[in-house]
Amino acid sequence: MADPLLLAGALLLAIAGMASLALSMEAHWEQIGRTGPPPRLLLRTLGWLGLLLSLACCLAADHVSMAALVWPMTIAAAAALVALCLSRLPERPRKPSPPPPRT
Repeated sequence: MADPLLLAGALLLAIAGMASLALSMEAHWEQIGRTGPPPRLLLRTLGWLGLLLSLACCLAADHVSMAALVWPMTIAAAAALVALCLSRLPERPRKPSPPPPRT
């Protein structure tokens, strides 16, 4: 029987990993109100680390054949949740472009 705490940890780690991978993209970094380039290497490293730790939790919770099914579903759920959260954020107003010159 799978340990519910390990599976919950796997889901939380997968969400954190997917969020870190999404924030390593400049468009999503600006979407949350940050200026300047994102720390890509740090965010990507943390994202992949979160996904690998999520796999470790799935493997610790159940046998390998079941973890091979649970982990991709966990990653898919985490990716969908992060995508839905990012799509619900209001779009930041951009600087208006100057009006065209009158002729």
